[in-house]
Amino acid sequence: MEPFVFTPGNVPVLLSMPHSGVFIPPKLQTRMTPAALEVPDTDWHLPQLYDFLDDLGIAAIRATHSRYVIDLNRDPSGQPLYPGANNTELCPTTSFSEAPLYRPGEQPDEAEIDARRAAVWQPYHDRIATELAAIRERHGVAVLWDAHSIRSEVPRFFEGRLTDLNLGSGGGVTAAPELLRRLGDIAQVTADYSFVIDGRFKGGYITRHYGDPANNVHAIQLEQSWATYMNEDPPFGFREDLATGVRPVLRRFLESVAAWARDA
Repeated sequence: MEPFVFTPGNVPVLLSMPHSGVFIPPKLQTRMTPAALEVPDTDWHLPQLYDFLDDLGIAAIRATHSRYVIDLNRDPSGQPLYPGANNTELCPTTSFSEAPLYRPGEQPDEAEIDARRAAVWQPYHDRIATELAAIRERHGVAVLWDAHSIRSEVPRFFEGRLTDLNLGSGGGVTAAPELLRRLGDIAQVTADYSFVIDGRFKGGYITRHYGDPANNVHAIQLEQSWATYMNEDPPFGFREDLATGVRPVLRRFLESVAAWARDA
């Protein structure tokens, strides 16, 4: 299976979904635990949630492989995303609930990690880099929106219940302040959803690596609580009744991003 699916657009925005894939190669499946094969830490249903991208002319790149194969939002060197915190690896060995993903003795060695990096991680990032360069050449500016979602309560990573909508900009360094202000203004008038910028989630490797406002490339991550659009327990079903409420907020976010980019 190809490592990603790409859909072209015609506005200065690229949307990335690095954790929406569920594919695990059959040979790898035989080495993994039954719990791992349920891929519970997937960013579930994001293509369905963001079903308006074609209407807005926004290009999208979507991963096909599970983050359990390799995490596309981690540094390829294996450096931790949040130093000093509890992190999952480039090729995770435990789930968010800290359950083992591999049967005893079946964890990947460095050679296998290198192979996965070359086969899955690198093509995804090569396409992001190529597309951002093309967008900037065409429009003078490019914005990367990195779309994520997560269970509303994950004690491994944060205490209590997560804010509904969590925008990350590396602490304000990966996107223009005016762009972040516009997004904050939209969120503040949306009383149904809690919101924060650069709270627990400040943006992963993708946001921090590609965001370069000085060179007219801006990057923002949205980490969204599952509770806003789906059932949080297996089989993790999509809830259109919930999505109907939050999808217009996502659309307003991206309409504002596209408008800001055109103005810029």
